[in-house]
Amino acid sequence: MRIITFFLVGLIVHVIFFISIFDIYFTSPLVHGMTPQTMSLAPPASRLVLVVADGLRADSLFTLHSNGSSRAPYLRTIIKESGTWGVSHTRVPTESRPGHVALIAGFYEDVSAVAKGWKENPVEFDSVFNESRHTWCWGSPDILPMFAKGATGDHVYTYTYPAEEEDFASTDASRLDSWVFAQVKSFFQSAKSNSSLRASLHEDKNVFFLHLLGIDTNGHAHRPMSQEYLENIGLVDNGLSEMVSLVEDFFGYDGKTAYVFTSDHGMTNWGSHGAGHPSETLTPLVVWGAGVNSAQTVTEPQPYEDGYLQDWKLEHLRRVDVSQADIAPLMASLIGVPIPVNSVGVLPLPYLNNSDLFKAESMYTNAIQVLEQFKMKMAQKKETTLSFLFTPYHSPVVFPSHASFQISLCQSLISHSLEGLVYYHTYDRFFLGCSVVLGFVGWTSYVALVILKTHDQSNTLARLCMCVTAVITLFLFIQRSPATYYIYCLLPVPVWYSVLKDMNLLTLMTRNLCCPQVVSFFYRTMLTVGLAVLSLWPFLSGVFGIAKYRSLSWFFSCLFLALFPLMPVVGREPNMHLVACAGLLTLFTSVCYLWFLNFLKIISLILCQNQQMLHVAMCAYVPSLTHSSLQQKQGLPLFNQIISWATLASSMLVPLVSSTRIFHRLLSILLSLTATYLLLSTGSEALFPPVLSWLMFVWINIEQEAMLAQGLSGRQELSSIDFSANIDIAKIRQLKLDDIRRSYFFVFFIITAFFGTGNIASINSFDPASVYCFLTVFNPFIMGNVTFWFISHYVIVMSMTIFLMLLSVVTHILTSQRLIMWKRPKSHFS
Repeated sequence: MRIITFFLVGLIVHVIFFISIFDIYFTSPLVHGMTPQTMSLAPPASRLVLVVADGLRADSLFTLHSNGSSRAPYLRTIIKESGTWGVSHTRVPTESRPGHVALIAGFYEDVSAVAKGWKENPVEFDSVFNESRHTWCWGSPDILPMFAKGATGDHVYTYTYPAEEEDFASTDASRLDSWVFAQVKSFFQSAKSNSSLRASLHEDKNVFFLHLLGIDTNGHAHRPMSQEYLENIGLVDNGLSEMVSLVEDFFGYDGKTAYVFTSDHGMTNWGSHGAGHPSETLTPLVVWGAGVNSAQTVTEPQPYEDGYLQDWKLEHLRRVDVSQADIAPLMASLIGVPIPVNSVGVLPLPYLNNSDLFKAESMYTNAIQVLEQFKMKMAQKKETTLSFLFTPYHSPVVFPSHASFQISLCQSLISHSLEGLVYYHTYDRFFLGCSVVLGFVGWTSYVALVILKTHDQSNTLARLCMCVTAVITLFLFIQRSPATYYIYCLLPVPVWYSVLKDMNLLTLMTRNLCCPQVVSFFYRTMLTVGLAVLSLWPFLSGVFGIAKYRSLSWFFSCLFLALFPLMPVVGREPNMHLVACAGLLTLFTSVCYLWFLNFLKIISLILCQNQQMLHVAMCAYVPSLTHSSLQQKQGLPLFNQIISWATLASSMLVPLVSSTRIFHRLLSILLSLTATYLLLSTGSEALFPPVLSWLMFVWINIEQEAMLAQGLSGRQELSSIDFSANIDIAKIRQLKLDDIRRSYFFVFFIITAFFGTGNIASINSFDPASVYCFLTVFNPFIMGNVTFWFISHYVIVMSMTIFLMLLSVVTHILTSQRLIMWKRPKSHFS
């Protein structure tokens, strides 16, 4: 019962530590209560047309063909003659929702809000659409509804196609963009005969939003260098030309329409986005129409050293780069609506073609809007902090009065206000981080002490900890801190109470232990170095003399496994032949497991596992069949989809009904979860599970030989160990120094299982190819969860496998006829 309680407490502690990440790093940057700032001067445009080509890279639009022609001739003409262009720099995560929030609302959404939903608004925010008189939107059902729900009133109208149309297996995803252009054309044609709609359209401060998803869908399905992706750009360019002519004709060429063409994010060469590669963060921006500067020729070198101007043959035209959030205040200024109150964008003045007074007034309005956020954030933090502990952000900028403002002073004010916003947003980060680190180090130390020694009671220390608890509670209560702060700050107290009761042992332990595995979190190649070093263990420890064949198997398995961390995490082309080979290798290693157990029983054991082995063989074939079907643009076969979802649903359940014999259970876990892993693989990573599992099998056998050599137990077949057998807890031996080495191996292999073929950045570098066996219709929730399962899948497999292997070693010791209770000599730690 004490062991169960210990594990439950440990689980709760780690859940708290995990949740603390979101309170410390991923909190909403928004503050509320500000007043929208308006400008008295008349705007240059009565309406704005915003066109977002989802997933369009800057270089894909601006780069010319080998013959010097452009794949987007209409936009190229705008850049050369009547508009201003540049590159919009996005932020991580480069996904559709945060990209559109930055474009239309002017702030960078925090990661936790992105994870809470695409169609719902986890936090309320203002936007250009909300401030407009009317906004009409056409496009994806994943993007448009969140801006309609976030708007006050009912002045934002959305027209979306069914979600089922967003199919990566579609024969022609560009039809999504054709649908949008057709709907816009139909809309303006119907307005000619609808007097009320026509009157609304002729009002000022209107916005038309076209969300074009075809380019992004084709990029995911066929890669950005594909013919489908590049031809889709031409389709968008042609549709844009026709749409502009339609709009200008409807409004009688009154010169009151402003146009903004851009993208929410780019895409890597391998068809993913989410991370910070330049191909994902550099998006095109072309602005023209009412109130916008026309193309300006420059003769001097421009302040951009990325080399793109020469590659795009645009070095003679002025380029104006912006941050993605800067587009929101630009759109607001063009049509004369308040800048969204939570916007952190800075108005890019080079895009405006207006009087100096208008530019100055616009920049002043932008400065006051950002300053209001800063003041509100400061007031909120000051209200919840003790006055003698509050440290204000000191800005060297003097706040300008309306009568004596200057553009440069306003820009400086915006810069320092934004720095102040970040300062107050992260005000408690250091305090909470220290509390969590203190708690985690304390818990780690306590776990080590629980393993090494039974503790004595200390009344003085207990009273001291009670006083510390009371002081912390009172401090947090006075500051009106959130409930979670109490947990993060008070958790270290009982943990360190348990640790400090054995300070002598703690000091002794810290002098002898270290954790070099941490380096592998930053450099995956350290796993290769570590595996190369571990491969020599049998030769350096003397195990080779008693288990030659197992030692050689360990040596070659470690070296083979060491190759995987050297492979690229992303950017690999699909290779379904390797997936099929991985399935065959899994079956081969399974037979080898059974062979080593008992040759005479191999036939009966194979019969016991034959259903799962056949299942693995089928799952190794399904990805190849699916990939072939998608290449031929025949869609996802229903049979493949049924097999995939059934495998995913049963992967955690089938092992529970297998035999409780040690290797029966281990093999069942391996086959069941590897089947799902194969369905989620697209290349060399599929070979990782059988190689790692073979190394684990060799490890457990070597450990048995090492214990036999030490005389800790008599010979017993590991295959005879049964998890359902009763174990005499009273006979548990104390630990030896070899157990510390085993713990080190355990942690190292867990890290290898997680980082061996990828890392956590793979979640951001979203590549739907890994889930094509399950679905091809875009669904961010399902695809995201399945992708996360893919990344964390094998750490679950190997954690369970390694744990069961260590458990089998312990069980082997417990069930031996005579146990030797070991007492630690002092010389071992000297």
